[in-house]
Amino acid sequence: MPEQARTTPSLKFLLASPAHFLALGCGSGLAPKAPGTFGTLFAWGSFLLFHPYFSDFALLAVFTAAYLLGIWVIDVTGRAIGDPDHGSIVWDEIVPFWLILLLTPATFFWQLTAFALFRYFDITKPQPARYFDQHVKNGFGVMADDLVAAGYTLLSLALLKIVFA
Repeated sequence: MPEQARTTPSLKFLLASPAHFLALGCGSGLAPKAPGTFGTLFAWGSFLLFHPYFSDFALLAVFTAAYLLGIWVIDVTGRAIGDPDHGSIVWDEIVPFWLILLLTPATFFWQLTAFALFRYFDITKPQPARYFDQHVKNGFGVMADDLVAAGYTLLSLALLKIVFA
């Protein structure tokens, strides 16, 4: 079976290419149900592990590079799967959620709220996220719709902070 005909990525597919490994969120995208949620949970856990070792400025630079790299790895992996935005592709959840966590107060409550809001906006796709999701079928579009969801999340968190501060 040629790679383009795959519909359900496997562990073998994950390990076949560094692009697939990243696009599938180091394996978190292989979750049989709610892979986007598992990708976001992976982002949260990994952020808590590496955040203490880097400055915020260094992380912002790394996240920018990870976002740009994501456009390519998602495009490559989407073509290999035969679906540019297959559910198992979760790098688009991971990088924007890292950015959200970088800009969110470092308490469990705020991070949990950020998680819930990001999942809500990622699933409902308010404009212009819906435009990218429906009309830009490549790595750029896949990454862009989640970046928009991250923007809505950060705006909501800022409003919550004003109300509850």
